[in-house]
Amino acid sequence: MSERKVLTKYYPPDFDPSELGRRRGPKQTGPKVQAVRLMAPMSMKCTTCGEYIYKGRKFNSRKETPPNERYLGIQIFFFSIKCTRCSAEIIFRTDPARNDYAMVKGAVRNFEPWRNREAEQETVEERLDRLEREEAEAAGEDGAERDAMADLEAKNADARTEMAAADALDEIRQRNARIRRSEKEGVDFADYVVRPEDEQREQQEREDEE
Repeated sequence: MSERKVLTKYYPPDFDPSELGRRRGPKQTGPKVQAVRLMAPMSMKCTTCGEYIYKGRKFNSRKETPPNERYLGIQIFFFSIKCTRCSAEIIFRTDPARNDYAMVKGAVRNFEPWRNREAEQETVEERLDRLEREEAEAAGEDGAERDAMADLEAKNADARTEMAAADALDEIRQRNARIRRSEKEGVDFADYVVRPEDEQREQQEREDEE
C-alpha cells in the first residue's frame, strides 16, 4: 500500500513544462449524440422479427439532435433503441406538429383506436383553417348569447312599462269611481280635495299674520 501513496515523483533533467499541452480530441461534427435512458412512448411491433414492444418498457437509447430538424422553432429529437429479441435497430422521433411521436424505421406502431387519424393527416394550412373556423363558430355563439341577453333585457323593460301603465290606469279608475260615488250622494268631492296652491296660500297668510 505504501507505493500507492507516493507524494514525490521523478522528473528527468531535460524536463520542460512549457512543452506540456492540453490534449484536445477531434471536434464533434454532425448531430449531437447522447446516451439516455427512456421508456417506449408507444406500443410497437418489430418489422424484423415481429416482436411486440409494449408502451412503457425501458431502454438504453441513443438520442440524436440534428440542428437543422425543427418545426416552427421547436427542436426535433431522434431516438434509437434495440429490439429485445433480435437486437434490430428501431428509430422514432418526436412529432411536435401532432404533440406525439412518429416511427422512422425498424418498427410499426400498433393500432390505437382512440387516435384521431384525420387530425394527424391534415396539413398545417388545413389545421389553421379548422382553428379559424372553430374560433368563428365560438364567436358566433357568443354573439347569439349577447343577442339573447339583449332581448331578455328589452322584454323586462317592456314588462316594467306595462306594469307602471296598469298601476296608473288603476289609480284613474279608483278616482273616477270616487267621483261618481260622491255625485250620487250629492257631495262635492272637489271641496274635500286639498290643492297644493291652497296650502301654500294658507301658509303664506299665517306667516303674514305672525
